[in-house]
Amino acid sequence: MSTLRDLLDDYLTMRRALGFKLHSDGTGLSTFVGFMEQQQADTIRTDLALAWAKQPTAVRPEQWARRLGFVRGFARYCRAFDERTEIPPSQLLPFPRRSPRPYFFTNGDIETLLLGASRLPAQDELANHTYHCLFGLLSVAGLRIGEALALTIDDVDLDEGVLTLRSTKFGKSRLVPLHATSVAVLADYRRRRDHFLAGRAACHWFVNTQGNPLGYDNVRAVFRRLTATLPDQNGRRRPRLHDLRHHADNRIMPNRAAGKRLAALGRCLESA
Repeated sequence: MSTLRDLLDDYLTMRRALGFKLHSDGTGLSTFVGFMEQQQADTIRTDLALAWAKQPTAVRPEQWARRLGFVRGFARYCRAFDERTEIPPSQLLPFPRRSPRPYFFTNGDIETLLLGASRLPAQDELANHTYHCLFGLLSVAGLRIGEALALTIDDVDLDEGVLTLRSTKFGKSRLVPLHATSVAVLADYRRRRDHFLAGRAACHWFVNTQGNPLGYDNVRAVFRRLTATLPDQNGRRRPRLHDLRHHADNRIMPNRAAGKRLAALGRCLESA
């Protein structure tokens, strides 16, 4: 009979082959198997799974339920190989699921964000254009922030007006068409980017002041600073980068109105 650690390796390999990334799940389950080994238990038991799930004392109860959920999925897999396996009941650690409502950006909010980005101090003559182009693209193309930051030069086809997003959620890839006005802004950014790099090789589309891929932490910090003055919305969280996907003008792709606004702001940059 395979050990729990062998079964875990097989379980994660199988799930990831199906497109699930399982970053948190994999780390948590590895810790769980280590806990089971300390307990000298060779099969999953509900009482031990519960004890492991509730080990962190300084977290909210939903985190306990999330940890137990990792074990529940793994236990279902193990049950096929070891009938002694106990699958923790789904209601063992109940908690009310709360899904905070996303911040809903208005057209004015987007304009405030993009104008703020264009006015950022940039001694390298590129950073403000980078953030302006990035936030504008997020607001009209329905991209996740990770997808935008992962774009390479080869992924942005300005001739066809199409973005290629590779290995996105669940390991899939997709094509995203762009309106001609948005393509014009991207073309303007590429011209500025090429001038800044001055022949240096850089495969990523969005680059930082060193010519390296733009980092998420820096983007989030700039975004929070630029959105700090936006009004609170009753029952909604403060703006997140992901909330740009919920922008009112982002219901249909490509979007003419949003693209024209981005192009207009892009023209403002030419005189900045």
